[in-house]
Amino acid sequence: MGEEASVRVVRCGGSELNFRRAVFSADSKYIFCVSGDFIKVYSTATEECVHILHGHRNLVTGIQLNPNNHLQLYSCSLDGTIKLWDYIDGILIKTFIVGCKLHALFILTRAEDSVFVTVNKEEPDVFQLVSVKLPKSSSQEVEAKELSFVLDYINQSPKCIAFGNEAEYVAAVRDFYLSVYFFKKKTTSRFTLSSSKNKKHARNNFTCVACHPKEDCIASGHMDGKIRLWRNFNDDKKYIYTCLHWHHDMVMDLAFSVTGTSLLSGGRESVLVEWRDAMEKNKEFLPRLGATIEHISVSPAGDLFCTSHSDNKIIVIHRNLEASAVIQGLVKDRSISTGLMIDPKTKALVLNGKPGHLQFYSLQSDKQLYNLDIIQQEYINDYGLIQIELTKAAFGCFGNWLATVEQRQEKETELELQMKLWMYNKKTQGFVLNTRINMPHEDHITALCFCNTEKSEHPTLVTASKDGHFKVWILTDDSDIYKNAVGWTCDFVGSYHKYQATNCCFSEDGSLLAVSFEEIVTIWDSETWELKCTFCHRAGKITRLCFGRLTCSKYLLGATENGILCCWNLLSCALEWSAKLNVRVMEPDPNSENIAAISQSSVGSDLFVFKPSEPRPLYIQKNISREEVQWGVFVPRDVPESFTSEAYQWLNRSQFYFLTKSQSLLTFSTKSPEEKLTPTSKQLLAEESLPTTPFYFILGKHRQQQGEKFNETSENELVQLPLTENIPAISELLHTPAHVLPSATFLCSMLINSLLLSKETKSAEEIPDDVDMEEEKESDDSDEENDFTEEVQDTNNTDLGVDIHQLSKSEEKELRKFRKIDYSWVAAL
Repeated sequence: MGEEASVRVVRCGGSELNFRRAVFSADSKYIFCVSGDFIKVYSTATEECVHILHGHRNLVTGIQLNPNNHLQLYSCSLDGTIKLWDYIDGILIKTFIVGCKLHALFILTRAEDSVFVTVNKEEPDVFQLVSVKLPKSSSQEVEAKELSFVLDYINQSPKCIAFGNEAEYVAAVRDFYLSVYFFKKKTTSRFTLSSSKNKKHARNNFTCVACHPKEDCIASGHMDGKIRLWRNFNDDKKYIYTCLHWHHDMVMDLAFSVTGTSLLSGGRESVLVEWRDAMEKNKEFLPRLGATIEHISVSPAGDLFCTSHSDNKIIVIHRNLEASAVIQGLVKDRSISTGLMIDPKTKALVLNGKPGHLQFYSLQSDKQLYNLDIIQQEYINDYGLIQIELTKAAFGCFGNWLATVEQRQEKETELELQMKLWMYNKKTQGFVLNTRINMPHEDHITALCFCNTEKSEHPTLVTASKDGHFKVWILTDDSDIYKNAVGWTCDFVGSYHKYQATNCCFSEDGSLLAVSFEEIVTIWDSETWELKCTFCHRAGKITRLCFGRLTCSKYLLGATENGILCCWNLLSCALEWSAKLNVRVMEPDPNSENIAAISQSSVGSDLFVFKPSEPRPLYIQKNISREEVQWGVFVPRDVPESFTSEAYQWLNRSQFYFLTKSQSLLTFSTKSPEEKLTPTSKQLLAEESLPTTPFYFILGKHRQQQGEKFNETSENELVQLPLTENIPAISELLHTPAHVLPSATFLCSMLINSLLLSKETKSAEEIPDDVDMEEEKESDDSDEENDFTEEVQDTNNTDLGVDIHQLSKSEEKELRKFRKIDYSWVAAL
């Protein structure tokens, strides 16, 4: 990355894997899923991400296999382009520029050079299904502006559009309407369900549709949990439908098997239902899948299914309804109350996951590592039931301790509060519950933080609460006659004029503790817990609080609810500067003096990066998100970047991640030009890396540097194959027509002789010192025989560490006869 490249906001990971239906490869070895701006290729056997296809500049909204080449994949995006990929090598082959936002993609086998997409009309909630002609061109970017209208007033979701019976018709559902367009007749039939408000027809809305692959049959899912099978729909008056009913809530998705003998359905019950022969009695179930089924996909080979779930996971299922693989993404909880944390040991992102759990998520591999069950109670999925919620969490002592807070409040006077301290176990490589504290405070806990310094003798934890107190908890010896143990106990309770404590944080060296009590910030000595000083700007309640780092450790920053950012100097005990900024997120970089602040405006969220020593921002980026940013965190880089521009240096040591209100995880990246590698160049690279077999040498694919590498090889290497590019016998042998060549037995001696090592191929180091070259010159044999004898002697006398058979005189005479055979016939061909 260079400084001339601009920094932009990208969806770094944690994107929704369940945004669209997953797609299988033709051989069922891979599964493709949309993930924000990217397309991820997973192995169905290992669950590992094999490729990430980069290239789109906006949200990817559809993916389909190329019916003419099963090693290629089409994708469409809100950036107005359709891209063709080679998913085996992860290369972008071609880009078709349509020019308008594309919301769904469909491809038919019979429709050559054209695809179907869903586009938005001028009205915000009205969509059309159109056909796009893909022109043939050798260039990588081609304009595809030729659109043909197919259907109007359709749903945006691709679950509400399906092509059936070998693409003879397309069915689309919306609200209470089912529309069927016949391609041959070019007519549209529309069927309507009753929309009256009585109980019988109150929830007739269509939710999804699927078409039988070989018969004229359409399956539709509805809000009331019913599945309707439509037949004879080519006649507006004689159509019929039958009902299948098992789901108690809305049907989320439907899919027919490849042969059409089974219909798969799923919904909020987290159960995959297989309707065999479309009969009410023949049902099979795969229950307890963990979360609502959003999408169902079937592999082209018919041996695998997959379900996409609301907790951002994909389950690969065998044909016999047995789950074989689980691809888990970042779990999207109802609310992220713990914020974003980094586990110091695994470098994983930690936040709320499944109800009552903390999820540990790898940002490098974009994969969930594991879930930690905090509440340790069975979750009851019942609307309106007051659940126990995990509200706060913090890591301490370099990842050796984890503190969590859980609460449940059914009435204002009935607060259930519990704090747990978890110790990291090296043997199990996980956290084990150490201390459970019931009602650590009399009211909600607003903040908790550890003192993370190496000098600290005892691990220290501070909690702040609305009850007007902050408490200091220390680790003590809790051993008895039975076992050695440690536990946490309260060491100090502090307050300030009965104000509510809202925030707390330690200085970098752990010597000072800052606790905010509504509008007032108090500074406490962490050794004696004496109150040192107070700061008050009267600009509203303090919502964010943090100390400066490294050379700026003498500063304390606070953000107020009235949109004022204050910086106090701890040495002079005075206000250093203040700025009007509506701060929602304020995070210090642990590896530098930089602090990132995200403010909220009427247009969107803005980022400001600054040092506390001066109010002038180092970097400003407006509109990083249209929605509210709720949390942010700096993640130290394993390999530092090398930005030289002052505006981008804050990204050198750490990377900044932030989470929006819709729980999209975003980060900052440089805008690098797309690699324009074609499949041909990729193939050339692959050929260059082929193994150097004897056939490789015979065909003349030898590299020039091979001779240099030979001198560096180990002494255990026996021989080096000769260069055969310039040997006339072999070149003529390979280029002579087969029907004029002599028999193979006749050619064998010639071929073997040409491959024998000559004296020139030996290096000076390989010639033994004890070989008497004068004796060889005085031999009575011919020059031709001398060459051969020297070769045999060199080979036999070389110290190779193995026993080599010594040729007898009779064997040498036989070899000389082969040498004297006339090969002049080859030159006459």
